[in-house]
Order: sequence, then structure tokens, then C-alpha cells
Amino acid sequence: MTEREFQARAIGWVESPLVERARAPRQGDEGGPEAWVVFEAAVERGLRDLAVGQEVMLLTWLHRADREVLAVHPRGDRSRPETGVFSTRSPDRPNPIGLHRVTVLAVDGPRLRVGGLEAIDGTPVLDVKPVLPGPFER
Repeated sequence: MTEREFQARAIGWVESPLVERARAPRQGDEGGPEAWVVFEAAVERGLRDLAVGQEVMLLTWLHRADREVLAVHPRGDRSRPETGVFSTRSPDRPNPIGLHRVTVLAVDGPRLRVGGLEAIDGTPVLDVKPVLPGPFER
């Protein structure tokens, strides 16, 4: 490994009714279903203060992404001009990290039930972070 390379490991995975990438909504608020996020036993202690109703950010590895893509037509609409992937939420990109704002619906040991998750079944989970209030919400 060099300074420009590193390894990340999945701490869990998504169990979702979404199994086909083409049928998944593009964003969670566009029909993302409820899903379970199942964590490795080794990280269960890190989940202990999550609560039902809390919003969290899930970071995932979009394992079915095309890592060679650098430009896309936003939302796959060829009538829109091609745009660099770093200006879009396209899952196809050099490092396909998914960012999902979800609501915790249940906490069951090493499992979280979340609402509004557009990630497909089997998607590796890299991290969970709380949604913090904005400067005008404090």
C-alpha cells in the first residue's frame, strides 16, 4: 500500500427487498423502502446509542458500480448535457461511496431497521454517522 491507497472494510451489509440496480430509486426519498442494515458482531457496541426516530447517514460501497465512469448524463437522461460524476450523485464513479440519509425505525442488537434506503440487497456498509442539526436548527 502507498499513501494514496488504503483499504476499507465493510462493517455490515444491507438486507433490502431491492435486488436489481435498475429497479432501485435514484434517491431514498424517491421511494426507498424500509430495509435492515446488519452489522458485524465486532462493531455492535458502536450502535448502542442509536435511537428509533434518529436520522443517520449510512456510507456504503456501491459494489455494482462502474469505477471507470467519469461523466454521465444526469439521471440517465440523454437530453441533459454530460456532466462530470463529481457534480452528480451517480453511483458510477472511481470510488463508489454511497451516502444515504435514513431514519432509524428499529434497533435490534446488531441490526438497524431503516426507512428510505435506496441501496440494493447485499450492499456493503462502511460507516454510520449521525445527522447533525444545521446552524439555524441548534
